[in-house]
Amino acid sequence: MRAVVQRVNHSSVIVDGKVVGEIGKGLNVLLGVEEGDSEKDVVYMVEKIVNLRIFEDDQEKMNLSLLDVKGEMLCISQFTLMGDCRKGRRPSFSSAARPDDANALYEQFVKEVGLAGIRVETGQFQAHMVVDIQNDGPVTLLVDSKRGF
Repeated sequence: MRAVVQRVNHSSVIVDGKVVGEIGKGLNVLLGVEEGDSEKDVVYMVEKIVNLRIFEDDQEKMNLSLLDVKGEMLCISQFTLMGDCRKGRRPSFSSAARPDDANALYEQFVKEVGLAGIRVETGQFQAHMVVDIQNDGPVTLLVDSKRGF
């Protein structure tokens, strides 16, 4: 499982001209599910992301987590994070989980984030989405449950 985690002042996602998810201060998380991912990957990713100390404290040091600042999360499924660009010019998505499996783990991730006390909004699985991200910092991090990078 892979995520692009962005600290944001505001983020929203639009499907067919309608806002389907919107947050204020918090994290925009683009989440990709890989073939072979399991509940263990979900648990790791939720724990890691909600506890990342990437928000500034009163001394302007990144010492606070999403939980600490009572921030929100916009989580958007993005299978293209599994794209392999090492060969040729067209990415290969062969390592991406099948849609049914990916959606189940994506929904579990969202549920677990909510259970951690975070208000979480989502995009729409397998839809064409327009994502508006006001990145704060900018702060953008990559998180991988296999710890490949």
